Amino acid sequence: MTAPSVVVLDYGSGNLRSAVRAVERAGASVTLTSDFDEALDADGLLVPGVGAYAACMAGLRAIKGERIIGRRLAGGRPVLGICVGMQILFARGVEHGVETEGCDEWPGVVERLQAPIVPHMGWNTVSVPAGSVAFHGIEDERFYFVHSYGVRSWELVTNDRTTAPLVTWAEHAGDRFVAAVENGPLWATQFHPEKSGDAGAALLRNWVQTLRTS
Repeated sequence: MTAPSVVVLDYGSGNLRSAVRAVERAGASVTLTSDFDEALDADGLLVPGVGAYAACMAGLRAIKGERIIGRRLAGGRPVLGICVGMQILFARGVEHGVETEGCDEWPGVVERLQAPIVPHMGWNTVSVPAGSVAFHGIEDERFYFVHSYGVRSWELVTNDRTTAPLVTWAEHAGDRFVAAVENGPLWATQFHPEKSGDAGAALLRNWVQTLRTS
């Protein structure tokens, strides 16, 4: 069986090699590139992200990354966002009083966590909804987070017209935030699966497995 092709999108957001290696171990053939057509044509697209929301959006727009994401999703082609790569999928981010427009695949705002200790750094459990494919077999595991900002409320209302996304939550010092989303071809995690040991490896395998059937 031929390995699914995955592009890890290179738009200037660091620590890409660990993501490439992790997805390769999950069973995919991986290319690290900013090329528009390659990113559009791959079986799966992984959008990483570390650092500031505004800087990530500027880097993404510089390679027309928001158009790549939008066109893939319009065609039902899988996309996985990680950390800030998840955050930029929402409508906007607010950092230090500066508001930045995101990709607007989901309504909502990325804002500073309201916890006494920030950043949220280290291992944490998550609350997984029934029917999750991403967390199949790893519902009770811990995952590695490092972030000061997050999405603290889920705003998308489907009114049963479309299948509602599966939203996984986590909590840090009493503040609840979105830890992951599964929305048809669009998946995203606030934590770093590539840094989350066996549990993160299993989640990436679950994603790569969907590429074989999409």
